[in-house]
Amino acid sequence: MITDIWTVIWKEWRELLFQRGSIKTTILSWLPLILIFGLLMPIQIGTFWVDSPFTIAYWGWLPTLPVMALIADSFAGERERHTLETLLASPLSEAAILFGKIITVVIYGFLLTLIVLITGLIAVNLTHNTGEILLYPIGITLTGIGLGILTATAMASIGVIVSLRSPTVKQAAQQLAFVSIALTWIPLLSLSLMPTHLQTSLLKAAKNTNMTQIILIALVILAAINAGLLLIAIKRFKRSRLILD
Repeated sequence: MITDIWTVIWKEWRELLFQRGSIKTTILSWLPLILIFGLLMPIQIGTFWVDSPFTIAYWGWLPTLPVMALIADSFAGERERHTLETLLASPLSEAAILFGKIITVVIYGFLLTLIVLITGLIAVNLTHNTGEILLYPIGITLTGIGLGILTATAMASIGVIVSLRSPTVKQAAQQLAFVSIALTWIPLLSLSLMPTHLQTSLLKAAKNTNMTQIILIALVILAAINAGLLLIAIKRFKRSRLILD
Protein backbone atom coordinates (compact mmCIF):
# COMPACT_ATOMS: atom_id res chain seq x y z
CA MET A 1 0.00 0.00 0.00
CA ILE A 2 2.88 2.36 0.78
CA THR A 3 4.23 1.89 -2.74
CA ASP A 4 0.79 2.73 -4.17
CA ILE A 5 0.59 5.87 -2.03
CA TRP A 6 3.99 7.02 -3.31
CA THR A 7 2.80 6.34 -6.86
CA VAL A 8 -0.16 8.67 -6.32
CA ILE A 9 2.05 11.31 -4.67
CA TRP A 10 4.46 11.22 -7.64
CA LYS A 11 1.53 11.49 -10.08
CA GLU A 12 0.10 14.50 -8.18
CA TRP A 13 3.44 16.34 -8.03
CA ARG A 14 4.10 15.70 -11.71
CA GLU A 15 0.68 17.10 -12.64
CA LEU A 16 1.07 20.02 -10.27
CA LEU A 17 4.41 21.11 -11.69
CA PHE A 18 4.14 20.17 -15.35
CA GLN A 19 0.55 19.60 -16.43
CA ARG A 20 -1.64 22.06 -14.52
CA GLY A 21 0.81 24.84 -15.27
CA SER A 22 4.59 25.05 -15.00
CA ILE A 23 7.22 25.36 -12.31
CA LYS A 24 7.43 29.09 -13.09
CA THR A 25 3.64 29.48 -12.73
CA THR A 26 3.70 27.56 -9.45
CA ILE A 27 6.48 29.73 -8.01
CA LEU A 28 4.70 32.91 -9.14
CA SER A 29 1.57 31.74 -7.33
CA TRP A 30 3.64 31.63 -4.11
CA LEU A 31 4.74 35.26 -4.32
CA PRO A 32 1.67 36.96 -2.72
CA LEU A 33 1.86 34.65 0.30
CA ILE A 34 5.63 35.15 0.66
CA LEU A 35 5.45 38.93 0.22
CA ILE A 36 2.58 39.46 2.68
CA PHE A 37 3.31 36.85 5.36
CA GLY A 38 7.03 36.40 4.81
CA LEU A 39 8.13 40.01 4.41
CA LEU A 40 5.57 42.73 5.19
CA MET A 41 4.13 41.28 8.41
CA PRO A 42 7.45 40.14 9.97
CA ILE A 43 9.07 43.51 9.20
CA GLN A 44 6.16 45.39 10.78
CA ILE A 45 5.92 43.15 13.85
CA GLY A 46 9.68 42.89 14.47
CA THR A 47 11.33 40.55 16.98
CA PHE A 48 7.94 39.70 18.50
CA TRP A 49 7.40 37.70 15.28
CA VAL A 50 10.23 35.32 16.23
CA ASP A 51 9.95 34.75 19.97
CA SER A 52 6.24 35.19 20.76
CA PRO A 53 4.24 32.07 21.78
CA PHE A 54 1.40 33.48 19.65
CA THR A 55 3.54 32.64 16.61
CA ILE A 56 2.43 29.03 17.11
CA ALA A 57 -1.12 29.95 16.11
CA TYR A 58 0.28 31.48 12.93
CA TRP A 59 2.22 28.29 12.15
CA GLY A 60 -1.04 26.40 12.49
CA TRP A 61 -3.16 28.69 10.33
CA LEU A 62 -0.79 29.46 7.45
CA PRO A 63 -0.62 25.94 5.89
CA THR A 64 -4.39 25.89 5.44
CA LEU A 65 -4.20 28.63 2.77
CA PRO A 66 -2.19 26.75 0.10
CA VAL A 67 -3.90 23.48 1.05
CA MET A 68 -7.34 24.99 0.52
CA ALA A 69 -6.25 26.44 -2.83
CA LEU A 70 -4.99 23.06 -4.06
CA ILE A 71 -7.28 20.44 -2.54
CA ALA A 72 -10.38 21.61 -4.44
CA ASP A 73 -8.75 20.17 -7.56
CA SER A 74 -8.14 16.74 -6.01
CA PHE A 75 -11.21 14.94 -7.40
CA ALA A 76 -13.27 17.72 -8.97
CA GLY A 77 -10.28 18.56 -11.18
CA GLU A 78 -9.90 14.92 -12.22
CA ARG A 79 -13.61 14.94 -13.08
CA GLU A 80 -13.28 18.11 -15.18
CA ARG A 81 -10.20 16.80 -17.03
CA HIS A 82 -11.98 13.45 -17.62
CA THR A 83 -9.12 11.58 -15.94
CA LEU A 84 -11.10 10.37 -12.90
CA GLU A 85 -12.35 7.23 -14.67
CA THR A 86 -8.78 6.29 -15.64
CA LEU A 87 -7.55 6.81 -12.07
CA LEU A 88 -10.40 4.77 -10.59
CA ALA A 89 -9.86 1.98 -13.15
CA SER A 90 -6.21 1.64 -12.10
CA PRO A 91 -5.15 -1.19 -9.74
CA LEU A 92 -4.39 1.38 -7.04
CA SER A 93 -6.43 0.84 -3.88
CA GLU A 94 -9.02 3.39 -2.74
CA ALA A 95 -7.00 4.09 0.41
CA ALA A 96 -3.82 4.70 -1.63
CA ILE A 97 -5.57 7.17 -3.94
CA LEU A 98 -7.19 9.02 -1.03
CA PHE A 99 -4.13 9.19 1.23
CA GLY A 100 -1.82 9.94 -1.68
CA LYS A 101 -3.82 13.02 -2.62
CA ILE A 102 -4.11 14.21 0.99
CA ILE A 103 -0.39 13.71 1.73
CA THR A 104 0.57 15.57 -1.45
CA VAL A 105 -1.31 18.75 -0.55
CA VAL A 106 -0.18 18.58 3.08
CA ILE A 107 3.48 18.38 1.95
CA TYR A 108 2.88 21.21 -0.53
CA GLY A 109 1.20 23.44 2.08
CA PHE A 110 3.80 22.77 4.73
CA LEU A 111 6.78 23.30 2.41
CA LEU A 112 5.35 26.66 1.35
CA THR A 113 4.76 27.54 5.00
CA LEU A 114 8.40 26.74 5.83
CA ILE A 115 9.55 28.98 2.96
CA VAL A 116 7.38 31.81 4.30
CA LEU A 117 8.59 31.37 7.89
CA ILE A 118 12.26 31.19 6.89
CA THR A 119 11.79 34.30 4.74
CA GLY A 120 10.19 36.05 7.71
CA LEU A 121 13.06 35.04 9.98
CA ILE A 122 15.61 36.44 7.51
CA ALA A 123 13.58 39.65 7.10
CA VAL A 124 13.42 40.23 10.87
CA ASN A 125 17.15 39.61 11.27
CA LEU A 126 17.97 42.08 8.50
CA THR A 127 15.57 44.86 9.56
CA HIS A 128 15.64 44.48 13.36
CA ASN A 129 19.29 43.71 14.04
CA THR A 130 19.82 43.07 17.77
CA GLY A 131 23.49 42.15 17.49
CA GLU A 132 22.82 38.41 17.42
CA ILE A 133 21.11 36.01 15.05
CA LEU A 134 17.44 35.57 15.94
CA LEU A 135 16.01 32.06 15.66
CA TYR A 136 12.62 30.58 16.42
CA PRO A 137 12.75 28.93 19.88
CA ILE A 138 12.89 25.14 19.66
CA GLY A 139 9.62 24.78 21.60
CA ILE A 140 7.76 27.06 19.20
CA THR A 141 9.34 25.32 16.21
CA LEU A 142 8.43 21.77 17.22
CA THR A 143 4.94 22.68 18.40
CA GLY A 144 4.35 24.81 15.31
CA ILE A 145 5.37 21.95 13.02
CA GLY A 146 2.98 19.58 14.78
CA LEU A 147 0.15 22.11 14.72
CA GLY A 148 0.81 22.99 11.08
CA ILE A 149 0.72 19.35 9.95
CA LEU A 150 -2.51 18.70 11.86
CA THR A 151 -4.33 21.79 10.56
CA ALA A 152 -3.12 21.14 7.00
CA THR A 153 -4.34 17.54 7.22
CA ALA A 154 -7.71 18.65 8.60
CA MET A 155 -8.21 21.15 5.77
CA ALA A 156 -7.07 18.57 3.20
CA SER A 157 -9.53 16.00 4.57
CA ILE A 158 -12.39 18.52 4.46
CA GLY A 159 -11.33 19.49 0.94
CA VAL A 160 -11.33 15.88 -0.26
CA ILE A 161 -14.82 15.33 1.18
CA VAL A 162 -16.07 18.43 -0.65
CA SER A 163 -14.19 17.71 -3.88
CA LEU A 164 -15.51 14.14 -4.07
CA ARG A 165 -19.05 15.40 -4.63
CA SER A 166 -18.36 18.64 -6.53
CA PRO A 167 -18.85 18.58 -10.32
CA THR A 168 -16.33 21.41 -10.87
CA VAL A 169 -13.23 22.82 -9.20
CA LYS A 170 -14.91 26.22 -8.98
CA GLN A 171 -17.81 24.83 -6.98
CA ALA A 172 -15.48 22.92 -4.66
CA ALA A 173 -13.35 26.06 -4.12
CA GLN A 174 -16.45 28.13 -3.30
CA GLN A 175 -17.64 25.62 -0.74
CA LEU A 176 -14.19 25.44 0.84
CA ALA A 177 -14.09 29.25 1.01
CA PHE A 178 -17.29 29.17 3.07
CA VAL A 179 -15.75 26.52 5.33
CA SER A 180 -12.64 28.68 5.81
CA ILE A 181 -14.75 31.72 6.67
CA ALA A 182 -16.79 29.70 9.16
CA LEU A 183 -13.71 28.23 10.86
CA THR A 184 -11.46 31.31 10.86
CA TRP A 185 -13.07 34.65 10.23
CA ILE A 186 -16.38 34.18 12.06
CA PRO A 187 -14.64 33.41 15.42
CA LEU A 188 -12.26 36.36 14.91
CA LEU A 189 -15.14 38.68 14.01
CA SER A 190 -17.12 37.47 17.02
CA LEU A 191 -14.14 38.20 19.26
CA SER A 192 -13.73 41.70 17.84
CA LEU A 193 -17.42 42.44 18.43
CA MET A 194 -17.24 41.46 22.09
CA PRO A 195 -17.43 44.27 24.66
CA THR A 196 -14.02 45.61 25.63
CA HIS A 197 -14.22 44.33 29.20
CA LEU A 198 -14.87 40.78 27.98
CA GLN A 199 -11.92 40.98 25.57
CA THR A 200 -9.71 42.22 28.41
CA SER A 201 -10.86 39.38 30.67
CA LEU A 202 -10.12 36.80 27.98
CA LEU A 203 -6.63 38.22 27.39
CA LYS A 204 -5.87 38.17 31.13
CA ALA A 205 -7.11 34.59 31.38
CA ALA A 206 -4.91 33.60 28.41
CA LYS A 207 -1.85 35.22 30.00
CA ASN A 208 -2.46 33.46 33.32
CA THR A 209 -3.03 30.06 31.71
CA ASN A 210 -0.30 27.52 31.15
CA MET A 211 0.34 27.87 27.40
CA THR A 212 1.97 24.43 27.22
CA GLN A 213 -1.18 22.87 28.61
CA ILE A 214 -3.40 24.73 26.14
CA ILE A 215 -1.21 23.75 23.20
CA LEU A 216 -1.14 20.07 24.20
CA ILE A 217 -4.92 20.03 24.56
CA ALA A 218 -5.28 21.76 21.18
CA LEU A 219 -2.98 19.16 19.54
CA VAL A 220 -4.94 16.26 21.04
CA ILE A 221 -8.27 17.77 19.94
CA LEU A 222 -6.93 18.41 16.43
CA ALA A 223 -5.60 14.85 16.20
CA ALA A 224 -9.04 13.51 17.16
CA ILE A 225 -10.73 15.80 14.61
CA ASN A 226 -8.31 14.60 11.93
CA ALA A 227 -9.07 10.98 12.70
CA GLY A 228 -12.81 11.67 12.42
CA LEU A 229 -12.44 13.58 9.14
CA LEU A 230 -10.25 10.86 7.60
CA LEU A 231 -12.81 8.21 8.56
CA ILE A 232 -15.56 10.27 6.89
CA ALA A 233 -13.42 10.72 3.77
CA ILE A 234 -12.71 6.96 3.61
CA LYS A 235 -16.42 6.18 4.02
CA ARG A 236 -17.44 8.63 1.28
CA PHE A 237 -14.76 7.54 -1.18
CA LYS A 238 -16.35 4.58 -2.94
CA ARG A 239 -14.87 3.70 -6.31
CA SER A 240 -18.08 2.16 -7.68
CA ARG A 241 -20.18 5.17 -6.75
CA LEU A 242 -17.71 7.64 -8.27
CA ILE A 243 -17.56 5.69 -11.54
CA LEU A 244 -21.36 5.80 -11.77
CA ASP A 245 -21.31 9.56 -11.09
